[in-house]
Amino acid sequence: MEIHVNYLAVLVAAIANYVIATIWYALIFGKIWKKLTGITDMKPAPVNIILVFIGSLVLSFVLYHSIVFGNAYFKISGLAGGLMGGFFGWFGYIAPVTLSAKLYEKKPWGLWLLDNVFWLFSLFVMGTILSVWQ
Repeated sequence: MEIHVNYLAVLVAAIANYVIATIWYALIFGKIWKKLTGITDMKPAPVNIILVFIGSLVLSFVLYHSIVFGNAYFKISGLAGGLMGGFFGWFGYIAPVTLSAKLYEKKPWGLWLLDNVFWLFSLFVMGTILSVWQ
């Protein structure tokens, strides 16, 4: 199976993830996130901003391949394929890993919920972008 990667879609999905994270954690839920994490000063260094964006690009690239395989397996595409890919990306990878970390780190359940709703929403958006532009 040859996979053609739409690199523009990968880039746009990564940018979308970055923008959603900024809005989610800085503008909408910044105070709640600070309270739940105990972090009082949120001034990331420029190198951290770049590393987070690179991480978004890698996530987008990997998610793209997951969606291609999922869409082929389920014989779907477009919006339905993107939403399904986003959901299973969250349900199969993000939720179990973050739940395991939450249980070991004994952080508040509210933080786990805040982070996981972000990831679910972000993966829905990224999945839709990647699947529609496939």
